Amino acid sequence: MSREESALRFEEVSFEYGPNRPILDTVSFSVRRNSKVAIMGQNGAGKTTLFGMMTGINKPESGRVLITHGVSMATAPQVIPRDSLDLTVLQYFEKCFDKKVYDIEPKIDAILDVVHLKAPHDRIIRSFSGGQQARLLLASALIQDPDLLLLDEPTNNLDKAGIEHLTKFLVEYKKTCIVISHDAEFLNAVTDGVLYLDVFTRKVEQYAGNYIAVQKDILARIDRENRKNAQLEKKIQENKDKANFFAQKGGKMRLVAKKMRLEAEEMEEDKVDVRKEDRTIRPFTIPTPTELYGDILTINSFTTLKAHKPVEHKASVALRKNQHLLLKGPNGIGKSTLLEAIATGHAKGSVIAPETVVGYYRQDFSTLNFDHTVSEALFSVMKKPEEQSMRATAAGFLLNAEVMKSKIGNLSEGQKGLVAFAQLVLLKPGLLILDEPTNHINFRHLPVIAKALSAYEGAMVLVSHVPEFVSEIRIDQILDLEKDSK
Repeated sequence: MSREESALRFEEVSFEYGPNRPILDTVSFSVRRNSKVAIMGQNGAGKTTLFGMMTGINKPESGRVLITHGVSMATAPQVIPRDSLDLTVLQYFEKCFDKKVYDIEPKIDAILDVVHLKAPHDRIIRSFSGGQQARLLLASALIQDPDLLLLDEPTNNLDKAGIEHLTKFLVEYKKTCIVISHDAEFLNAVTDGVLYLDVFTRKVEQYAGNYIAVQKDILARIDRENRKNAQLEKKIQENKDKANFFAQKGGKMRLVAKKMRLEAEEMEEDKVDVRKEDRTIRPFTIPTPTELYGDILTINSFTTLKAHKPVEHKASVALRKNQHLLLKGPNGIGKSTLLEAIATGHAKGSVIAPETVVGYYRQDFSTLNFDHTVSEALFSVMKKPEEQSMRATAAGFLLNAEVMKSKIGNLSEGQKGLVAFAQLVLLKPGLLILDEPTNHINFRHLPVIAKALSAYEGAMVLVSHVPEFVSEIRIDQILDLEKDSK
């Protein structure tokens, strides 16, 4: 591909976070102009780091990252930076540009319309729901009208309507787009190529086609490699057996045996390293206290947002042991606000039974202390800190010894999610409150997580916009904030 045809190129690029955290090893690839490419790989493989190298935030140890002359770039990260949460909508969009943009307010309204979001320009970013913040992230990139659009997990927090709208937009988008996502259905609809970051080899494998095509390609390749290795293994064993036989004969036969052994060694070198598939977290159980009686959570009223104003409604929900509630409603109606109020004991119309241990999974991971190491974060939720139990739980969530020494703030969003689930296992809650627990998580882990949640024997409140995930979980009651508030 000529340089004029490509939007960016990686040439023999290596990168590491210190000597013990290699991410890329002499990686080369190019992205064609006007293509739509997915970056895929296991949690913690370095997908977001790869974006950082494209934008210049991360500098390669060796090799070059080349952006074609004249190609402008904008990125929508996974989450709104913490230092932007207290900005107004106007200030947030002004921050997207290096220079002052005159008459920016009509441009803001136009781009908000593109992402189907209405918002006063003086509203504080922090006050928006997770789904609305996801739309703001996309709008902040689009308002720059870039030649190269980088999207990091853009479907996180979006409801079904939001994902459908984003999909339609990207299908019709005429410029180059590179997207990180664990949403296979979304990727199948919008991408025409895949860059697969292999966490084991630190290489980037480039494929043509969407996720389904890539999976077929990878499986076919694994099958070919396994068959080739099996054939070589058979010949190697035959040579070793013959070498042992001739060696026992003595004399000139020993030379024949030596030749046989050399041939076996050469065949060993010809064996290919079969591509390792991403590991999946181990099946797990979230334990509950032995004594759980009566109503663990009651919801007698709740508040929704309508035209940015709070509206109160009556409800009649009571959750006892082994009962699961699904909280439904579109982006912006107040689901996350209600969950937070319940979890912190500030919901006027809700009551949690005294002494109940509450496990709260927040979609922004703000329940985690970003200055803690992973070990400290896991120990912090244990009544009786016990290292062997803690490390066994961590290993089940692919949190190895190196990760355990890392600060939470330095982890990928997907790894933060795995730490949050490990905390829930060690916490042993009687009430589980989950706000979009699929966000940032590798899709391979989701069936395991769904099975654990379905089997959970305490009271549970779940918010999720992923119907396939919800369908795998036992749900006993549904509270639809939109339908039940009318």
